[in-house]
Amino acid sequence: MSTLSLFSNFSSNSKAMSWAIALVLGLFISLISISTAQLQVGFYQNSCPNAESIVTSVVRQATLSDPTIPAALLRLHFHDCIVQGCEGSILIRSPATGNLEKDSPNHAGLRGLEVIDSAKAQLESQCPGTVSCADIVALAARDSITMTQGPQYDVPTGRRDGRVSNIADANNMPQVREPINVLRSKFAAKGLSDKDLVLLSAAHTIGTTACFFVENRLYSFSTNSQSDPSIDPGFLPELQAQCPQNGNVNVRIPLDRGSGNTFDKQILSNIRSGFAVIESDAALYQDESTKAIVDSYFGLFGDLFGPSFEEDFAASMVKMGSIGVRTRSDGEIRRVCSAFN
Repeated sequence: MSTLSLFSNFSSNSKAMSWAIALVLGLFISLISISTAQLQVGFYQNSCPNAESIVTSVVRQATLSDPTIPAALLRLHFHDCIVQGCEGSILIRSPATGNLEKDSPNHAGLRGLEVIDSAKAQLESQCPGTVSCADIVALAARDSITMTQGPQYDVPTGRRDGRVSNIADANNMPQVREPINVLRSKFAAKGLSDKDLVLLSAAHTIGTTACFFVENRLYSFSTNSQSDPSIDPGFLPELQAQCPQNGNVNVRIPLDRGSGNTFDKQILSNIRSGFAVIESDAALYQDESTKAIVDSYFGLFGDLFGPSFEEDFAASMVKMGSIGVRTRSDGEIRRVCSAFN
């Protein structure tokens, strides 16, 4: 049935209602676009000229003390944005009610909050009530990528901090063991494409995961296979040695075999070769759409004529950083990042 014949069956009242719904949706989408457009590169150029350099300095010092911090800050930004938008609700820890967003099991193991707190304290001493915690998180993630040899890119700023932090809001976080169609749906609900799904998953090029998130792939994958058949046969015993059956599930292993401390596209090469560590990464090569995106970065003349992994990753980060932002009167500038004003 054609689109024309489908809609021609409606009564005039139904048509009017359809137009009204379309108008409301159009206005809603326009409001989202306006909100996103209010972010701009160099937002603090006049109000706090040293804002970005202060964040960079704090992240650099933290990285020198703990080389695992960049991955933690990158994960923190993702976990903030993918729930209720990039508005800093993940940072709220006071009062400690046990019902805050950070208390969700889906945020287990989040680190780096003290780095954000430190940057905020320095910014408050120079520019009181000016720089939002949400912007600090976005800038710290960018700096973390740069400090692990990843791309340097501009981060639009001007976010304000949200006023709500609820444990239930994190219930629909993407999960390591979810199939690709579920992951795709969850990303699409945030305005992210299949390409964004691949690229943001490639953030696993730095950092580690706990054996807890891997053991299912190794010992109880399905009724037909004890281990995930997508794991390269030579890689399987290596993973099992790192995460032995009935062993310590808190032991941490690199997400990117052979390149866990450097930001590069080796993670995508590993995914192609059966060396993905977690199930959600492996799933990217088991779907035609996401598989084609992964392969696009490894064409015969890829480095010369193909897409740039670094440029595309930066673009996806900026896109993710625009999810659900609060601007102007739609939020606040917290005095400390761990509590609402």
